[in-house]
Order: sequence, then structure tokens, then C-alpha cells
Amino acid sequence: MIRKRIEYLYRVLININYGWQNNKSLKKIYLLFACSLLILSLQAQTFSSVQQIANRRVPWLSKHLEFKIIPKQNGEDAYELSSQNNKIVIAATNANAAAVALNFYLTRYCHRSMSHLGDNLSPLKKIPQIKTTVKNVSPFQYRYALNYCTINYTMSFYTWKDWERELDWLALHGFNLVLMPVGVEKIWQNTLKQFDYSDKEIKEFIPGAAFTAWWLMGNLEGWGGAVSQTIIDQQALLAKKIIARMKELNIQPVIQSFYGMIPTSLKNKFPDAAIIPQGNWAGGFTRPDILLPNDILYKKMAAVYYNEIKTLYGSDIHFFCGEPFHEGGKADGINVSEATNLVQQQMQQHFPKSTWVLQGWQNNPSKDFLRNLDKEHTLIIELFGENTRNWEQRKGYENTNFIWSNVSNFGEKNGLYGKLQRFANEIYYAKKSSYSSLLKGIGIIPEGINNNPVAYDFMAHLAWTKDSVDAKQWIRNYVHYRYGFTNDTLQKAWDLLLQTVYSSPDEKQEGSPESIFCARPALNITGVSTWGTRKRNYNLQLFEDAVKLFVQAGKNISSSTYNIDKIDFVRQLQANKADEVYQQMCDAVTQKNKASFLQAYDLFEKMLLQQDLLLSSSKYFSLNTWLLQSQKFVKNSADKKMALLNAKTQITYWGSNNSQTDLHDYAHKEWAGLLSSLYLQRWQLFKKEMLAKINGENFIADYFEIEKKWAETDSFYSVNPTLEDDLSNLIERIIEN
Repeated sequence: MIRKRIEYLYRVLININYGWQNNKSLKKIYLLFACSLLILSLQAQTFSSVQQIANRRVPWLSKHLEFKIIPKQNGEDAYELSSQNNKIVIAATNANAAAVALNFYLTRYCHRSMSHLGDNLSPLKKIPQIKTTVKNVSPFQYRYALNYCTINYTMSFYTWKDWERELDWLALHGFNLVLMPVGVEKIWQNTLKQFDYSDKEIKEFIPGAAFTAWWLMGNLEGWGGAVSQTIIDQQALLAKKIIARMKELNIQPVIQSFYGMIPTSLKNKFPDAAIIPQGNWAGGFTRPDILLPNDILYKKMAAVYYNEIKTLYGSDIHFFCGEPFHEGGKADGINVSEATNLVQQQMQQHFPKSTWVLQGWQNNPSKDFLRNLDKEHTLIIELFGENTRNWEQRKGYENTNFIWSNVSNFGEKNGLYGKLQRFANEIYYAKKSSYSSLLKGIGIIPEGINNNPVAYDFMAHLAWTKDSVDAKQWIRNYVHYRYGFTNDTLQKAWDLLLQTVYSSPDEKQEGSPESIFCARPALNITGVSTWGTRKRNYNLQLFEDAVKLFVQAGKNISSSTYNIDKIDFVRQLQANKADEVYQQMCDAVTQKNKASFLQAYDLFEKMLLQQDLLLSSSKYFSLNTWLLQSQKFVKNSADKKMALLNAKTQITYWGSNNSQTDLHDYAHKEWAGLLSSLYLQRWQLFKKEMLAKINGENFIADYFEIEKKWAETDSFYSVNPTLEDDLSNLIERIIEN
């Protein structure tokens, strides 16, 4: 429609042009038409990226869309939705706001939605009309998304097809500032080549595809590598595509800065440079060194690094991430305030007026870190908002602009979790606080995003509302657009879910309660991962009631997203029940009651295999989905072998190569295929170990050996999806037992 109007106006302009020089009336008409042509042209260009999202995701709707530009509302992003001449008219300030408007129409009028755990985007027979124009304004300049860890726990093996889908989701949910540390390998390769590094030495610095996040945060180097030149080049090409698409969707990429992190081998080449070793990180990893910014070598390396960014990815970049001393490091003898000021100076020299994006996590960034920074060009991501108020305790991070965010998921572990009402309350509290002028946005910072779609949708909603929000009211719309249907039973189930797994207890915890099935076996386990917890901060019976209602609500209804959630909710119920059986095993060992132990163990193993069978019914809970993704990511056999090892290592013992690593099972997964292979093997060894203990024999199980051997084999663990009738019967058995 817009293209036809442009073509028509262009023909009119050509006809008018012959006589306008000597006719004032014609001149005015010409200028008017020229302005109209310009506006329509801009509309066509600005929103073509959103039209393309519709073409990809909802082709049944795309031909019914029409776009217009409106000015910002008091400097804020806005959109308007209306129906005109059987068209859905989206008027917005930019492409990002237009995508949000499209999503609003899909969710509120069509009851359709897109998520990381399935889409409900089937076509409608009739396009719903909008009776009264809808207007909305975002009170936030920034809507931020992604954690360094997301890039690996979720996106390690993303191809362009995966990233295109991810960017569509991000745009539809209104995120306009997004972490994008893809393609840094090439920047470092080109930089180090100019400082006497061979290809072999460079690749010893760069980690494998599943561990780049912790390299970029200065936690480790080389682990999971060495990567091939093919992967380095492939990731650079991918980064270019991602950045280009982000620009089309009015999403600002946050690119990795040069903050002084260097290979530990650099001091061998430049022994006189001011290089400070950073000690060890978790798992026994040696951190990369830090090159102090007051050294002339720093300026030289920074210049090369930033020039490589411009060469590879362009100069239209305005946000940079990465910082020294994250999660520790050694700052002894360093003037931190001077050092960070110099880091920012170099950033500003090469990318004037760019903003340094920092992670508000634990004690980071310190008061000294922030003291001499240009606050106008500094932005802090408050990561752990679901549990802390660092922004308030730190007095607005010493009067620095910040974004309120929540992590909610650690290691992309399975588990139902999300303090929804707290999200809403804390954001509203921050808005009304004395630091409200520093609150520039809100964001999601999950370590893995393939979980709990309700939590991410709720945060996206909060980014476009000025008022306080009641999660109980909001959830009613969510239920309808998540599944494409609703009824009283389904709504009652979700009311109970809000009172249990999605409630907001005061207790601090790092992500969802963990499943005992996934634990490295031992007696009296309190957490599957070192920093995790098995404690359920909700009423278990109430949750069981919710699951039963949920299963009852969708009988005889075909909805893929409903079926995905049904499997997930029943999975959680089975994991909860397994806790009781595990405790029976522990009690039997303490009492040296062999018969009771064997009875409890047999039931535990049966439940574990039931869980595996349940999860085999969905690709979203399958080990092979992850493993096959690692293989599609690369082309040659050597790269495939390395990618598979990366994929298996990350979700098991993680690293390093020592049995005492505190990172083991940090990213464990309650997945079909993993339960019936590695986890079953470990529990079977536990049975042997405990029987020996009961009998007074000396036998110590080596679980690390099993984990490492499992990770290093090239086996895949295919599963046969359960037939629908068999799945229904299995779910009934799990619920009733």
C-alpha cells in the first residue's frame, strides 16, 4: 500500500515539475507533495523490518498491516493501534515501538504469542478489529536484555536462523538495548597478530564455543578450545548479520570493550609492561591478566582493538560492555579510580560519546571503580533485583544511571521460578524513590532463557507501563494468549501457580529450586550445584493442586504451548516427589536398613526413568536438541567433535579438569537422554556405594570419572517420543502416585 502511494506521488511530482519554477501555487503543491513523498518513504523504510517479522512469524496477518510514523511523546517511545478500512494500523515512533505494537495486537486481540518454549501463532479465520484506538508510551529509555551467560547457556551454538528468531522475539517484546558479544574472537585475533602472536598462540587464548562468556568477563582463557579458523570467521560473519538486523529494529547492540584483559602469555612478550596477574576464578581456572591503562602498551592495544571493531562491525556503536575485577580479581596496589577513568577515556577517544555498560553484581562495580567515571556515559545493570536493592544501598550506585533487572535463572537449569509480583513492586518502588531520575530502564538478565516464559513476558509488559501492576490481573490475559484458549479451571490453576512457584517470598535464592535427579549423588544434599538450593519456598500441596487443575483444564484441547507447559509442570511435580524418596534413602542408610534402602532406591530409579520418558515428549526438554544444535553449528568433522565436547562438558562437570571443581553440575539439565544416561549411571553407582556403607565395606565412588568419560564420548542419546495416549496415561500415573 505504501509503495503504491509513493509511486503515485512520484508520477504526480514528475508532471508538476515542468511548470513549478514560474508558478508559486505549483511550487507550493510541489513542496507539499515532496514532503508527503519523503514521509511515506521513511515510513516504508522504517517499518519494513517489522513487516518482515510479521511475514516470518504471522504471514496470515502480515497483509492486513499498515504502518505510520508518530513523534515521540515527551521524548519517550510510543505507539498507537487502530483499525481503518479493514487494516490494522500501527503508528509508532520507531521500529522497536512498532514491533511492540504488533505484539500487543497479537496477544490482546488475537490471543497469539511467541516464546522460547513454543509458539502459539496459528492463523485466525477472521482478523480481529480494534474498536477504540489503543495508545501506549514506555516510561523507560532502555529495555535491556541478555546476560553474558545467556550467550553460552542458551546461545552457544546459535546459527543465523536461531539469531533471526531471537531478534524477532526481542523486538516484539520491546527490548532496545541488547548484549551482543558474538564475533569477539576475530577482534582479538586481528589485534594479537599485531603484537607478535602466532595463530597457535592466539587460539590458545580463545576458549571453545560454549565458554566464551567467562573469557569475556575475565574469568578464564582457552578452556574448551582451541577453536578453528572456520569458527572464528563464521562468528564474525554472524556478528555482522546480528548487528545489521539490530539496527533495522532500533535495537542498540552492546559490544565487548577493551578493558585491559590480556592473555597470561603477554608478559612473556612484553616483560616491562605494567601487567597484573588476576589469580584464580571458580573451578580452579587461572584468570587472564590485566594490563594497566596507564601503560603505553595499553593505549597501543586499545587503539588496535577499537580499530578492528570499526573495520569488522562499523563505527555506529554506542554501548560497550566488559570490566576489570568482575567477580573478584586482584586490584592490590592499583589506583582503581584512575585505572577505570583511563579505560573509559580510551573508549571515548575511539567511540566518542559511547556509554560504558557495567554489571551491578555482588560488590561490583565498587565505589572506587565509579569515582572518576564520566557518569553521563556510564550505565549500570542492576542484575539481582529479584533479591536485592543494591541500587538503593549504593545510593543510586553513587549517582550513576542504572537499569533494574532480574536474573531469575542460573545455568539454564530446569525449574519453575519467577518472583513476578516482586518484579512489579520493586520497579514501581524504584520509580517512586529519590533515585528515580537515575532509573533509565528495566531488563532481563537470565543466565539461560529457555524456561519460564511467563517471567519474560511480564517484564516486557512492565517496560510499557507507568502504574503499579497486579500480577493476578495481568496473568489472565497471559493465560489466554499463551495457550490460545482459556477457561475457569485453567485460570484457577494459574492462580495457584502464582501462590507457589511464581510467588515472591522474601527468602533470597539463586534461581529455581534444583532437582535431586540431577545431583552428583551423596547423602544429605542441600544443593545440586555449589550455589544452588533444593529448598522449595512454596506450599508443595498447593502446587500439586495447581498441576492437577492445569492437566484437567486442557483435556481434549489441542494447544502445543499448553502441552509444553503441562510437561514442564508435571516434571516439577515429579521432581518434588523425588525429594521425599531421596530422604527415605538417606534415612535408610543412616539406620543401616538395607531392605528399606533398596525399596526406596528402586522407587527413586523408577521415578527417574518416568521423568525421562515424560520429557522425551518435547524437544524443549531433550538432550539431543542441545547436542544436535552443536553439530549444526559447524561443518567439518574436527569442529563437530570439539563442539560436541563443549556441549557435554558445559552441562556436566563444566571445568576445570579436577574432581573437586565447584562448577560441576552448575548448568545441569533435567532432560530426556541425560536422565537415562549419565544421571542414571551416577545413581546406580550411588546404590553400590551405599550398600557397601551399610555392610561396613570401604568403597568410594568416583563420580567425576563417570562425568568426564560421558562428556568425552561422541555418543548421542536419541529418545522415542511418547505417543499422546501413552503420555496422558503416564501423566495420570505421576499425578496420582
